[in-house]
Amino acid sequence: MKIQVIVGSTRPARVTDRLAKWVVNELNKTEGTEAELVDLADYSMPFLDEPISPQYNPDRKPNPGAKKWLDKLDEADGFVIVTPEYNRAVSGVLKNAIDYIDFQFAKKPVAIAAHGSSGGAQAVANLRMMIPGLQAVTTPNVLFYVGRVGEGINENGEPSEELVARPYGPQNALTALVGNLLWYAEALKAARDKK
Repeated sequence: MKIQVIVGSTRPARVTDRLAKWVVNELNKTEGTEAELVDLADYSMPFLDEPISPQYNPDRKPNPGAKKWLDKLDEADGFVIVTPEYNRAVSGVLKNAIDYIDFQFAKKPVAIAAHGSSGGAQAVANLRMMIPGLQAVTTPNVLFYVGRVGEGINENGEPSEELVARPYGPQNALTALVGNLLWYAEALKAARDKK
């Protein structure tokens, strides 16, 4: 199962990538799962510059940065979007990247991991409104990371002992998110393969 973990921030000195690497590491512990970090910093996309909505343009010719992004998404069976919360919403760069998607998420699961002062709850709400419009399924479990990511997870995505030991903490939430995402990924892939 190929899962892409999308880093939803490109800010200098961000910590979203640490949380995303932790998710990748956790996914890769499951046999048969190949998790890959997909960093929006590697995809140069202007603000959506297409005259027709991507899902409704049969003659679509995306710019080179968007084409690279869309081709990458086509490879996956499921996704985890890792997002910070900026001003009670997802980052502008993440929203813009999502706006370019036409059918790459269709009939695939999307899990959400978020961080911020309220665990990124309002960014999660934003994503739960956007993702169904891409014909995708958001999974029930979410990782709400409250606190300073940089203090709990190192640059390699390794959590501190204290973080892992915390009862009912983020490690439990991440374990549940991974199990749930992989269940949906297998079920939806089987359904897509029946066509």
